[in-house]
Amino acid sequence: MTIRVLIADDQEMVRRGLRRTLESQPDITVAGEAADGVTALALARELRPDVALLDVRMPGLDGLEVTRRLAGGPEGVRVVVVTTFDLDEYVYPALRHGASGFLLKRSGPALLVEAVRAAVAGDQLVSPSVTVRLLREVTGAGRGRPAPATPGEPLTERETEIAGHVALGKTNAEIARELFISAGTVKTHVAAIQRKLGVRNRVGIAVWAWDAGCAATVAAAPEDPAR
Repeated sequence: MTIRVLIADDQEMVRRGLRRTLESQPDITVAGEAADGVTALALARELRPDVALLDVRMPGLDGLEVTRRLAGGPEGVRVVVVTTFDLDEYVYPALRHGASGFLLKRSGPALLVEAVRAAVAGDQLVSPSVTVRLLREVTGAGRGRPAPATPGEPLTERETEIAGHVALGKTNAEIARELFISAGTVKTHVAAIQRKLGVRNRVGIAVWAWDAGCAATVAAAPEDPAR
């Protein structure tokens, strides 16, 4: 399957760089480009791309508003926000509006391609640096935070371990390498964890894992010398 992507950024140089990165992949093509939010929304509804890459700061409609209108809408377009700024006022609304990814432009081409493929697969990828910062802020409230929610169905030992890795900002591929299982198996576990916890995305898993102590357990685990 060829993944069709819409690029929306008000800087032509950025659009050109994103296009070059994406079209270097055999399974990805750029269906269209937009320099403002109004055009991006119109093209998304007309072209029905699989994924829309949206900058936050655009004229007309900003990327957060376009995300709100597209994510989960009838067009079936997955949204990945790609921005220079990892400000809280961008990250939280983007994820709350249903974005399938939040990347910093400095993240590099490999992570960009992975985010596009993850979005199509129904997964979510957030720049690791953003994830870790968010979770430090979330858990920084410490004693003032409520106890972690009890899952509707208990997590297995493996699911608890994977939740801890998700909380550390690791991708499915990284978790798979760490645990010597396939990325597909990790994806299945992540879906089961989301269902049991009643959360929409990986950030929800991560918040629970930090509150429940799973993340700290994984982070403190000694390295396997055989790896």
